[in-house]
Amino acid sequence: MSRIIAENSGGGHVLDAATGNGTPVCETSFDFTKLPSMPFLLSFNHLTYSVKVGRKMPLLTGGGRTKTLLNGISGVARDGEILAVLGASGSGKSTLIDALANRISKGSLKGNITLNDEVVESRVLKSISAYVMQHDLLFPMLTVEETLMFAAEFRLPRTMSKSKKRTRVQALIDQLGLRNATETVIGDEGHRGVSGGERRRVSIGVNIIHDPIILFLDEPTSGLDSTSAFMIPSYRILGLLDRLIILSNGQTVYTGLPTNLSLYFSEFGYSIPKKENKTEFALDLIWELEGSPEGTKSLIEFNKKWQSKNSELVRLCSSLKEAISVSISKGKLVSTSTAMVPRFANSFWKEILVLSNRSILNSRRMPELFVTRLVAVLVTGFILATILGFYACTDTLPVLLHERYIFMRETAYNSYKRSSYVISNALVVLPGLIILSFAFTTITFWAIGLNGGFSGFLYYLLIIFASFWSGSSLVTFLSGIIPHLMLGYPIVVAILECFLLFSGFFINRDRIPAYWIWFHYLSVIKYPYEAVLHNEFDNSTECFMRGIQLFDDTPLVTIPNAMKVRLLQSFSDVLGTKITSSTCFSRGVDILRNQGITDLSKWDCLFITLAWGFFFRILFYFSLLFGSKNKRT
Repeated sequence: MSRIIAENSGGGHVLDAATGNGTPVCETSFDFTKLPSMPFLLSFNHLTYSVKVGRKMPLLTGGGRTKTLLNGISGVARDGEILAVLGASGSGKSTLIDALANRISKGSLKGNITLNDEVVESRVLKSISAYVMQHDLLFPMLTVEETLMFAAEFRLPRTMSKSKKRTRVQALIDQLGLRNATETVIGDEGHRGVSGGERRRVSIGVNIIHDPIILFLDEPTSGLDSTSAFMIPSYRILGLLDRLIILSNGQTVYTGLPTNLSLYFSEFGYSIPKKENKTEFALDLIWELEGSPEGTKSLIEFNKKWQSKNSELVRLCSSLKEAISVSISKGKLVSTSTAMVPRFANSFWKEILVLSNRSILNSRRMPELFVTRLVAVLVTGFILATILGFYACTDTLPVLLHERYIFMRETAYNSYKRSSYVISNALVVLPGLIILSFAFTTITFWAIGLNGGFSGFLYYLLIIFASFWSGSSLVTFLSGIIPHLMLGYPIVVAILECFLLFSGFFINRDRIPAYWIWFHYLSVIKYPYEAVLHNEFDNSTECFMRGIQLFDDTPLVTIPNAMKVRLLQSFSDVLGTKITSSTCFSRGVDILRNQGITDLSKWDCLFITLAWGFFFRILFYFSLLFGSKNKRT
């Protein structure tokens, strides 16, 4: 197993390239039999990466400046070794890791990265590698064993039996020292769970469950508590390392063996005291040089000369495809097949099933989330009756934004397809939406006294469900394009308010300006609102206003009925039309016509509302496809 670790004096970033053991399958024409052979050799040469640093007023200042994060970085990660990348904050450690892990767009990154002298395709790299992020993104209400078991379902081959996957999980639990926390939930701010160190080990276990050939880790020790971190002497960590790369402002100031640090800095003119930690001395010296007028330029040039006379040779290995096949046959990727690893471990329907089971299990242990939504729906039902029920859908935004980052971590290395996640998400929310719709409908239909009888109640239930479905889908789509919760709520509420304003409830459709009428038809609230009106008033035989009711909502409403009848008789004499207290002045179709609701039937409104929900789910898929690649530009 080959590891590359990047650390600074206050903590570290780790890039762990884990490779299998094997024998070389080809040689050059030279006699390199005495040189070490490498089944896998990850090489990177002259990596350069720059970004535009924006300014507050680019139009007045001529645009932003360019900042170089990596400047000609070269090195190798060898099979069976640990390579640590050290440097102060901002030196380029994480950027280098992202570059090697294919998390930077190819157009932005200059230089070349090869595995066994071959450029690795993104699809192949995702299949044979894993990346442990700096932050532990896990489902809070799953236990340690369940978290690892779901990871096994995603990453282990579909041909492996359930019992073998469980055996692999149990072995990994023992390997990571998590046996005492097996049945403990991960936990979060509101739920007590595993410790920080255990949480970090679970994050690592999730990514090594399939025994990847290459493993990248970003700050693997960041989860340790302060006591544990203090009790781990730096010299012990140094004893685990095989090679070092030390960076300063995106450039290499040392590459080589940790044991050569003393000789290296002695020849540079700075001897390391015998009892002082070598890496701490090196980082302190580099920090001092960075503060000097000339910076680390002299050390960078010295490193180039040092490398030219201390470079090492290794025997070239087999082709990448052959090396992967040999590694798989020896147990890597937990497979018995010698063929190239597939892009995804499971079938499309298997992914949906596993994703759904995980979401349901996590949600079932957090009933407060559903209860909150249910209470919001009930209160909204009592107060607003219908259309503002959309606002209950915003409660799902925090959950979706949390899952979004877990999704990015898992799909970055092909745990499952994006389409599987989208369909699973839709299936999981459906039962909750049905319950919320029934609760909302039961309260509002009978409390308000809506018409239509039982058939009207059933249709009202359908349109309320459709409105919740489209509202939930809208929020789900927005969670795919909104990066932060602080931005999420204002944006979602603002969009729903605009939809409500142009739905026809506050402003009649005929009174909306022509240049805004297009927004009326885009309003998701328009269609359930019109559907409810159709369900209530779409009856040509029922009268909703008779003669004597003309005086309602006027100052004459308090006069005796006999006086109202005489006034109606006077109106008849003047207009020449017989008007009595029972004469019908307004039927349902008249009310719909006055509201400008005549172009669509109630069933059209129902189907369009449902269609909006599916449309937003499709947009959600594309937002994940193009906007959640977890790469730097």
